Amino acid sequence: MAAVGGKPRRGIAIFGAGGQLGRALVRALAGLGPVQVLGHADCDVGDEAAVHAAVRRFNPGVIVNAAAYTAVDKAESERDAARRINAEAPGYLADAAQAAGAWLVHYSTDYVFDGTKGRPYNEDDPTAPLGVYGETKLRGEEAVRARPITAFVLRTAWLYDREGRNFLTTVQRLASQGPMRIVADQYGSPTPAAVLAQATRALLEHPQAADHAGLYHAACAGETSWHGFAQEIVRRLGAGHAVSAITTADYPTAARRPAYSVLDCSRLKERLGIVLPPWERALADLFEARP
Repeated sequence: MAAVGGKPRRGIAIFGAGGQLGRALVRALAGLGPVQVLGHADCDVGDEAAVHAAVRRFNPGVIVNAAAYTAVDKAESERDAARRINAEAPGYLADAAQAAGAWLVHYSTDYVFDGTKGRPYNEDDPTAPLGVYGETKLRGEEAVRARPITAFVLRTAWLYDREGRNFLTTVQRLASQGPMRIVADQYGSPTPAAVLAQATRALLEHPQAADHAGLYHAACAGETSWHGFAQEIVRRLGAGHAVSAITTADYPTAARRPAYSVLDCSRLKERLGIVLPPWERALADLFEARP
């Protein structure tokens, strides 16, 4: 039995365990009790029957959904695929959680906002996604919150890791090739997958977690542009190559992105005492932990 929320509970089932966040969650949640790891080959979260069968088979006390369609630009032309994983699957998992009497932890994104506020967004600010990715993620979090279950929806931002396809690994690759040009007029809060996973563990261990279920912003403190983030990565790599600043207009993409999607995470601190580190410190810790 897992000690979650101060009470003995059944184990934890992590869906989407093969992705960058899923891998971090597998490491971070170890020791809370039996952890069932479910990658895409084990369960397609877009298959309602498969989701219910997996939950019935393992009967977890907590379901953690790290599965997501994250190809922001491809989502514009692969709308059905994005909707199936980001919008429909969370509802299947929420229904399965209700049937099992389990908690559900689900992750959403800063891209549910249009970036025009000019100040950090809180959980009560109006949403207005600019693209299919943000739109489908918003539909997914709404599906979870509509079910009468103990659910935690964590909106995060600019997630990255030391492996896989993300901004950090892209900059590392480009830094080995020479100077690079990076967008400097989009602002957010880079957040390592491991930091978000540890915040998830802290949430599940909180003795009054069930009393504070709901929507939270969970991203590293502070803000920077993609250009500023790239500069700090290159500095820590010691690559020595120039990182030139360009505008969004200089780098057209299929999907529109918010110009300023920094998240106000004060609710997470006030209700659950969880504070994520400044983005610079989190990046430094990641580099210092490298083997």
